Amino acid sequence: MDKSGLRAREGVLNGRRVQFFKGKSAVNALVKAEDGKQAKVSSREEAIEWVQELLDFQLIVRCDRVGEGSRQLRVNPMQNFDEEAYYAWLYEGSQIMVILGGIGVVAVVLAGVMFPLWPSVLRNGTWYLSMLALGLLGLLFGIAIVRLIVYVISLAAAPQGLWIFPNLFEDVGFIESFIPLYGWDAPKGTGAGNGTAPAAAAPSTDSGSDQKKTE
Repeated sequence: MDKSGLRAREGVLNGRRVQFFKGKSAVNALVKAEDGKQAKVSSREEAIEWVQELLDFQLIVRCDRVGEGSRQLRVNPMQNFDEEAYYAWLYEGSQIMVILGGIGVVAVVLAGVMFPLWPSVLRNGTWYLSMLALGLLGLLFGIAIVRLIVYVISLAAAPQGLWIFPNLFEDVGFIESFIPLYGWDAPKGTGAGNGTAPAAAAPSTDSGSDQKKTE
């Protein structure tokens, strides 16, 4: 039974967000043929048996709404199937990624705790890599401070501030962050940011009506 084939809604059961649906919707999803494919079951009675098996294996749970139209749910003590009742999904799919993530965290912690037992080659390599990372981070902070100082000083000499590496903190690639080397700040009120004044309008050449007729 596919969860995506149901008209499920989002609710809160015991403080956890869940997808819930009506029993009638589950039966209709099972007996309905979509896109020319054969229906999953041949009758409504068989569909009800399927949903009841989901209840028996605790993949879904029968619940009631706390108030009309509320998303708050509570477990119904009667765990049987009723087409007019509501059911919430307890099955969250495969947990393999969660398990692998937990194993990875434990492995990293153990590796850090056992650092004194590492071979000298690995310890030296880790130390050099950490120093390299700290050096790059310090260089980035240094560039940011220097470019800010240059920008503030340039404001005193020109109305447009001068930025070193103007794309340093823009949403671009690593190489593009350092191109161009410098750039002027965009003046206020202009969209292009090139600091050029708009061209003056050409004077009208229609002087036929302005010339005085000579006798």
